[in-house]
Amino acid sequence: MKKPVKETSAAVQEDSAGSAYRSGTAARLAGLSVETLRVWERRYELSDTQRSDRGQRLYTVEQVNRLRLLKNLVDQGHSIGLIAGLQIAQLEELARTHTSEQVHRAGPIRVALVGQRLKERLATTGRDNLSLDIRCTSVTLVDAMSVLPNAGAEVLVVEIAELDESAVPLIEQARQVADVQAVVVMYRFCPSAVIRQLRMNNCLVVRVPADIGELVVLCRTVLAGQRVALNVEQGAEPSPPRFDDDVLTSFTTASNTVGCECPRHLAEILLMISSFERYSAQCLSRNADDAQLHQELGRAAGQARNILEVAMARLAQAEGLQY
Repeated sequence: MKKPVKETSAAVQEDSAGSAYRSGTAARLAGLSVETLRVWERRYELSDTQRSDRGQRLYTVEQVNRLRLLKNLVDQGHSIGLIAGLQIAQLEELARTHTSEQVHRAGPIRVALVGQRLKERLATTGRDNLSLDIRCTSVTLVDAMSVLPNAGAEVLVVEIAELDESAVPLIEQARQVADVQAVVVMYRFCPSAVIRQLRMNNCLVVRVPADIGELVVLCRTVLAGQRVALNVEQGAEPSPPRFDDDVLTSFTTASNTVGCECPRHLAEILLMISSFERYSAQCLSRNADDAQLHQELGRAAGQARNILEVAMARLAQAEGLQY
C-alpha cells in the first residue's frame, strides 16, 4: 500500500492514488488519541471503514476529515452523542455556524430559566463554567410572566418534569412575553402528542439531560436552528429501499454464525420501519390537515431505514446472505 502523504493543511489532502490510513495514523491526523477513536467507533459506529488483509481498520481521507470535524466540534462544546450521526456536510455547516457565532456573538448565551430543579442544578455546577448568562429564574411559568419582559434573554429554557398539554399555551405566552429567539423545553415524562405540538411550535423538546452541561449544547443548537431530536432536513430525501420485504423476510429465517440473532432482529426492525414509511405516505394523501406532519414522519422513517440498511448490508456480507 502506498505510504500516505504528510498533512500539509488543516484538512487532510488525498493523493492521486487514494490514501488509506490505519487507526493510529487516522487518529493522529484527526487530533484524537487512539483510545478515544476506539471508544467513538464502538459506541457510535462513526465510519464504515474497510479492512486490510490482516483485519486492520483502514480510513479514507474523507473519513479522517469527518473525524477531525467531530473532534473540533466536541472541543467547541458539542456533545459527541448529539453529532455522531451527522453527515460530513452537516458537520461542516455546524462548524461554520459556530465560527459565525464567535464572530458576531460577544460573551455567553443569555438565557431565562423556568423550573426549580434546573435552577438548583445550575447553582451547584457553576454558571461561569457553562457559558450561560442567566438573566432571570422562575419556579413556574406563571411566575415567569412578570420577570421575562425585561430579561433580555436569547433563549427561554423551561424544565417541567411531568409535561402535559396545559403547559403548551403558557410556554407560547412566555415566548412572546420574553421576546426570545428560541425555546428549549425539557421533560422527564410527556405524551407524544404534546411533544409533537411543541415541536410544531418551533420548540426544541428533549428529555432532561443527565449532564446539565449539555444545556449549553442545546442552547447553541436551537439558536443555530438545528433539530437535534428529529434531525430531519427539509431537503434530505431518503434513498429508495435497498431491501424489499421478501429479502428481509428471508433474513429473519436464515441461519447465522455471529452467535446471536442480530440479523433476524435487524431485519424485523427494517420491516417495521419500511411499513411505517409506507403508512405515513398513505396518511399524507388521506389527510390534508396533517400532510406536513406525515411528510416529516415519512422522511424520518426513510432516513432511519437508510442508516439501518447500511448495518444490514454489513451483517449480510458477514453471514454470506444473498440479496
